[in-house]
Amino acid sequence: MKKVLITGMSGLIGGLLRSRLQMVGGYELTALNRSRVEGVNSVQADISDLEAIKDAFRGQDVAVHLAAYLGSDDWPGQLNGNIVGTYNVFEAARLAGVKRVVFASSGNAIRGYENVEPYKALVEGRYDDVPTDYPKITHTMIRPEGIYGAAKVFGEALGYYYSDAYGMSFLNVRIGRVRPDNTPTTVRERSIYLSHDDVVQMLHKCIDAPDDLMYDVFLATSNNRYSYRDLAHARDVLGYEPKDSADAFFE
Repeated sequence: MKKVLITGMSGLIGGLLRSRLQMVGGYELTALNRSRVEGVNSVQADISDLEAIKDAFRGQDVAVHLAAYLGSDDWPGQLNGNIVGTYNVFEAARLAGVKRVVFASSGNAIRGYENVEPYKALVEGRYDDVPTDYPKITHTMIRPEGIYGAAKVFGEALGYYYSDAYGMSFLNVRIGRVRPDNTPTTVRERSIYLSHDDVVQMLHKCIDAPDDLMYDVFLATSNNRYSYRDLAHARDVLGYEPKDSADAFFE
């Protein structure tokens, strides 16, 4: 049984990942959450308190860090939830000897590109203004939107340091738009939609990736016709093949 700790399991993506791992079997799950999560081992603590979360990481093989503060430009919230909290999760994992951390980064790490053409035209639905051939945004590029996006870039960079300094595996997923009802509704979501099945496929593949994959960044959207985010790297390294598409909802 691979032991997997999930922060933020009570959230949308945390709940989806829990269901997938329980369905396929072979995983012993623990939730690190501010509220109790019924049905699994559950540790109630806030990630802004390192001492309070340390014990949750002991004996774990993989930590999936999904807990986050979403208020884009609220600096106190970003500082506690996404700067201090992310550091605490990584440090607790290091102290406990966790082999791999899967970090839920965000498409906001590159969303700044939506302010320039042709990406601006794509998310605004001006498809006639989009060239037939244009460079997609890759996993190596950074242009954050808001303090939230910048905080996620910090987490990716901190993971790189921890991987180099301590020999831990850090895999970062820049997650697209995951909606509670699994249905894209806006023009922008035609580009960045990520279905429930596709997000858990990506996270599952990161959990089970080869042990020698020590650091990487992956973009994650569904197979959307108007996506500007390049999924080739995720396909090549992880075998990620999105099964869904925003296009089916707009025909």
